[in-house]
Amino acid sequence: MQKSAIQPTRQENYPEWYQQVIREADLAEVSPVRGCMVIKPWGYAIWERMQKILDERIKETGHVNAYFPLLIPLSQLEKEAKHIEGFAKECAVVTHHRLIDDGQGGLKPDGELEEPYVIRPTSETIIGTMYSKWIQSYRDLPLLLNQWANVMRWEMRTRLFLRTSEFLWQEGHTAHATAAEAVEETLKMLEVYRQFVEGALAMPVIVGEKTESERFPGAVNTYCMEAMMQDGKALQAGTSHFLGQNFSKGYDIQFTDQQGQIQHVWTTSWGTSTRLIGGLIMTHSDDNGLVLPPQLAPHQIVILPIYKKEEDKEAVLSFCASLEQQLKKLRWRDEFLRVHIDNRDIAGGEKNWQWIKKGVPIRLEIGPRDIAENAVSLYRRDQDVKARFSQKISVLTDTISETLEEMQCALFVRAEAYRRDRSVSVSSLAEFQAYFAEEKEGITGFASCYAVDTPEIESYLKPLKVSARCIPLEQGDQEGVCIFTGAKTQRKVVFARAY
Repeated sequence: MQKSAIQPTRQENYPEWYQQVIREADLAEVSPVRGCMVIKPWGYAIWERMQKILDERIKETGHVNAYFPLLIPLSQLEKEAKHIEGFAKECAVVTHHRLIDDGQGGLKPDGELEEPYVIRPTSETIIGTMYSKWIQSYRDLPLLLNQWANVMRWEMRTRLFLRTSEFLWQEGHTAHATAAEAVEETLKMLEVYRQFVEGALAMPVIVGEKTESERFPGAVNTYCMEAMMQDGKALQAGTSHFLGQNFSKGYDIQFTDQQGQIQHVWTTSWGTSTRLIGGLIMTHSDDNGLVLPPQLAPHQIVILPIYKKEEDKEAVLSFCASLEQQLKKLRWRDEFLRVHIDNRDIAGGEKNWQWIKKGVPIRLEIGPRDIAENAVSLYRRDQDVKARFSQKISVLTDTISETLEEMQCALFVRAEAYRRDRSVSVSSLAEFQAYFAEEKEGITGFASCYAVDTPEIESYLKPLKVSARCIPLEQGDQEGVCIFTGAKTQRKVVFARAY
């Protein structure tokens, strides 16, 4: 049996498999800064694809981009008590403004600041302060801004992309004249996220409301998307928060309404991050490396010239260059195809495996025999790595867009089927506990059941290392009994172990 490119395999050691996929695909690595990562060119190119697609969708809804400072005065952060309490243990604090010689050949901090600055864990506070200056009248509303930035949350246990002290994200912040408008905005952006994640990442999600214990600090309601990874754990793929007037009262964001009355605005915030790259890896990748949906792949097609004799080199490279130009003129999903020729002077087998591990959707091998037949050897990353399809150039150019669409859809269908097969509905506490029992062999997944949103249920969840992931927005009209408390309820909750 052929050894897989990634060792250990998913079945042997899933956490280590994940780290090895990142290493072999050359996505990122640990940096000298504790808990932080270096995102390498291929990993950052994937993030740029996510940025491009999501940024366009955010702007289509009327939002515009802005940028706010990295440092937040401590006094501003303290104005919203629940917010600071929620992030206090994760904050990195700047206390000095210069370095001086320590007299022993090193440096030490000097010049203590009159007021410490917090490196932003999120930006509600600094943005709320600015909104209080910018908003005076109902004519200034709604205010719809988005920011692409980095944030820092001092994590104790880090894992590349999934949980690092510093990460990249976008955070939207909006202000509205009424609660109804703010709630509508919150749910609208949740739907934008769902369409983005399911459409571009081919990652199926459950959208719902967070329980009170899982809510964003200071929010009235938090809505989320939950995706299932291949080990059965849940990954929160994005959140959208209805903040009510909590922040507007804390930061004195007021406006004069149409009746001349002074009112506090209603605000929202919402965000996704580089954590999506981790979710992408764990949703689609296999024991040979990364698997990329075509819409996110920096290169959708890589052309691999194959020749053994030096006299064949010029003809093969010329043929490849001509094909590259033909393919780059073709479009799929309103974009020109992204095509790359790898003409590096390294062994063909090594070159081929590098692109397999990087997850490129389509590889085209072209040698002297292919040229003679005016054909290519085509390999699809969503199928067996050795499955070869010989195609005439005319057929290739006519069908390549259809092939990419087929691959994009197939990845989603496969991931959705995986989630469906590992999702159960339970009707009793005993059944719930048996499903999540720590000694249970194999992979668990999502368990849904009738449950009330109360802190009482936490005592049943913690021993099993399970959390309430969301209360799905789509609920039936039947009433049931909470399996934890016995109280009647019409809402089912999805539970899982999570990242």
